[in-house]
Amino acid sequence: MNTNNAPLQSKPLQWFTAIICSLFAGVLWRLFPHPALVVVLGILPLAVLYTLNRPFLMVLFFVIFSFFRIHEVFPQLYNLKIPLLLSLGSLAALGWQVGITKQIKLFWCREFTLLSCFLLLVILGIVLAGNRPIAIEYFKNIYWKIILMTFAIAVLVRSPQQLAFTLKAITIAGVLVGIVAIQNKLGGIGLVEETRVTIGRELGSMLGDPNDLALVLMFPTSFAVGLLVTHQLSWRQRMIGFIAIPILFWAIIATQSRGGLLGMIAVFGIYGLQRIKSKVLLMTIAIIAGGILFVVAGISDRASGGAAEAGVDASAMGRLYAWEAAFKMAVSNPITGVGLDNFYSNYFYYSPHWDGLNHAVHSTWFGVLAETGFLGLSVFIALIVVLIKSANRTLQSVKAVQDKINPAIYASAQAIFAGLIGTIVSGTFLTQGFNWPIYILAALVVAVTKTSEIALNKIEIDTRESEIQNDSQNEKNQ
Repeated sequence: MNTNNAPLQSKPLQWFTAIICSLFAGVLWRLFPHPALVVVLGILPLAVLYTLNRPFLMVLFFVIFSFFRIHEVFPQLYNLKIPLLLSLGSLAALGWQVGITKQIKLFWCREFTLLSCFLLLVILGIVLAGNRPIAIEYFKNIYWKIILMTFAIAVLVRSPQQLAFTLKAITIAGVLVGIVAIQNKLGGIGLVEETRVTIGRELGSMLGDPNDLALVLMFPTSFAVGLLVTHQLSWRQRMIGFIAIPILFWAIIATQSRGGLLGMIAVFGIYGLQRIKSKVLLMTIAIIAGGILFVVAGISDRASGGAAEAGVDASAMGRLYAWEAAFKMAVSNPITGVGLDNFYSNYFYYSPHWDGLNHAVHSTWFGVLAETGFLGLSVFIALIVVLIKSANRTLQSVKAVQDKINPAIYASAQAIFAGLIGTIVSGTFLTQGFNWPIYILAALVVAVTKTSEIALNKIEIDTRESEIQNDSQNEKNQ
């Protein structure tokens, strides 16, 4: 009897539930007239939880989009504001992991001290800048993100798995940019001086300058070579490097950037140093390879800096005039320089040769000198020296135990050291003092150093335990 009446007794509750659900659905429909918005609302909490618990991925993808300008390489993504969304996700995840859950442990090191000192000098230079709105705009739109993400990468990357993922992600991102560059070259799209390839020039992209595009492509080249030559890695990882190298090589050549080509030679030279004992042989190979590259790249066919210009070409003279202007800016403002991103707007007042146009400085070192003064350049050079020493020391330590340590650490140590040297060499002719490459490499140098220290300590402990066990066993046998 009770069993038969149960459905009847529950009918009022069913009616009440149906009415409440209908009213709730009506409210949602009123607030969100498109059904897809209701689905998004339901997924949103899961997306927030995923974001807060994946700070490493958020930061890495933000850096990839910001550095490689993926949303400008593929204009279909431009209006989606992906870098903005990733930056918000990165900040939220970092704040959650550091301040709330405290799962990320902060630390300090020499590199952070020098970077912080340089940041303070940059901020002081902004306050005293000749054109303060330009300096504030660059700091607000670009530079503070670079500094924040430098600290974030250094703190977040803590495992060989994360290093391996970073290697592959940066290499694949470089391949995507390289493929588009090659397509533009073959299709004659966005060429500068009729022969030099660019990307996103119509959007005002940084990649619209062939020199900047060359540096962006050179950065993943060191990672691709690291994947290929590290025999301890899986064949899938090495295959990524094998496919990426010719694509990146071709794309860099298509930019006809002398700084990019020199940087690429430096990258391969660092790998050669690890494997070729004879320095004379290595130098001979580098000189021959450099000559071949400059011929293949068609440097002599360039409208500026080509063989058609007698004596010191216009491109080289332009650099010399710009460097002289940078030095005069620093002499006039030795402590603060002319201010962040202010070289271009101050060129007229300090240039010894005015041709009616302002020019870029085309040198990382002279750019830092002009915009932060002699003091800023000194701190910047000190940071670079510390990074080189730290990266080299880590590489040598890891190389000594490469058969025992995780291969991702060894591959990363090689790639980052080679990338750092390549960026420094090419940076002599490219303006990158306040852009992503050096800062990403600085963060990865710190990350690889800390990760390798943890791994080396574990190897040392395991070795000691093994020795103790062997001694105990020998005593028992005796």
